[in-house]
Amino acid sequence: MSTNGISAALKLQFGLINHENRYLTAEAFGFKINASGNSMKKKQIWTLEQDPDSQVVFLRSHLGRYLSSDKDGKVRCEEEVPNTDCRFLIVMQSDGRWALQSEPYLRYFGGSEEYLSCFAQTIGESELWALHLALHPQANLLSVARKRYAHLSTQEDEISMDSNIPWGVDSLITLVYLEGKYSLKTCDNRFLKNDGKLVMEHGPNTSFTLELKSGKLAFKDCEGKYLSPNGPTGTLKSGRCTRPGKDELFDLEESHPQVVFQAANKRYVSIRVCISANQDDETDMETFQMEIDKETKKCMFRTNGGNYWTLVTHGGILSSATEIEENTMFDIEWLGRRIALKASNGKYVCTKKNGQLAAVSDSLGEDEQFVLKLINRPILVLRGENGFVCHHKNSNTLHGSRSFYDIFTLLFSDGGYQIKSGNQKFWYVSSSGLVCTDGDKPEDFFFEFVEYGRVGIKAQNGKYLRGDQGGTLMGDGLSVNASSLWEH
Repeated sequence: MSTNGISAALKLQFGLINHENRYLTAEAFGFKINASGNSMKKKQIWTLEQDPDSQVVFLRSHLGRYLSSDKDGKVRCEEEVPNTDCRFLIVMQSDGRWALQSEPYLRYFGGSEEYLSCFAQTIGESELWALHLALHPQANLLSVARKRYAHLSTQEDEISMDSNIPWGVDSLITLVYLEGKYSLKTCDNRFLKNDGKLVMEHGPNTSFTLELKSGKLAFKDCEGKYLSPNGPTGTLKSGRCTRPGKDELFDLEESHPQVVFQAANKRYVSIRVCISANQDDETDMETFQMEIDKETKKCMFRTNGGNYWTLVTHGGILSSATEIEENTMFDIEWLGRRIALKASNGKYVCTKKNGQLAAVSDSLGEDEQFVLKLINRPILVLRGENGFVCHHKNSNTLHGSRSFYDIFTLLFSDGGYQIKSGNQKFWYVSSSGLVCTDGDKPEDFFFEFVEYGRVGIKAQNGKYLRGDQGGTLMGDGLSVNASSLWEH
């Protein structure tokens, strides 16, 4: 876990691309592997597991089986529990590509199509693999050495690594993947240059090679130097190092949705004086992190001080809980532009005359309804069960199953959201159910945070956005299920 317990470091998931620009693929039939994949879908995603006592890594397929090599170089992917043959070492190359070396037999893994083996004694072009992260690219960035998070500092006009907790929109970092390299984008759509400046245009000085060391990430610039925090505010820029040490290492952590609530009295819910709807501004005191329990799908609301909302005697709601328990869990009812919260006593949370919140209502009226506004996703990347959402090359529609993603702009509209494409046009659902991207007028969509890390998106026609069998994004889903849930 990280130092503050907000989130655990994300498990590294990625695709491996060989010298022929094909992805390493784990087939369901016979646990066979090949390097034939044209794009990164479920079968091309691998999870890295690090041996805690050494530099050894294990590669686990989407089927939960581990890559292995025997003494004759024969490669399989069928072990349910990693054994000696599953132990590999990553030999990092100067261009960021990997060579995978069998630890027990010291041979290198490579090849093409069905002809894969781990028998090469030296590293050639066919033994080199490029890393393509499969994580959702919007995350919080933690400096391993400083134990501080990155955020956009508008005073200094830089990315500073000096936050104790990743709070608010400024802490959102988006990784942009282009031609095998990564760029870091701030919440206001600017790229980080290697000299620490923030610029609108992408170029060689904003492109970094992603390297891995002991399960941590390092970013190498075009001059062979590494990003690190510098000075008292931890200005993120390239230092002098040409080899990554602890100062140059980072973790990516999941960025939970952070929200503000507006009650029926038009005031924001705040923790300044107990929990009350009594403020007109949106500050850290009015921002709450939504954490959805994986099993029960109930929601907890964390304050920037690390406490949770909790139900107390007589239906009162306080932000005093330090541990997750039954009284800190709430059910959310999604009502289009509004939401309602039900506490563990089965009562609805309402806003009393003095602004205080209390779970005392048996029925749903105006005082039991809130506007929920997502504040830490001004730019939106969506990933479904089969891949990312991006523009179709030759039409006004969208794919929902690609290896690469497009970045969209999210605009809040009285409990709904409008989604804008790079061409400054808006998303809408056509009469045939297609999600189109060339609207002149904005159309509202409604976000329902129903599962851990995933959102259902309802269109104005009352249907959910889903990816169909061919990968096209449709606005005709009848319910929230695997095809209509999106990492965001």
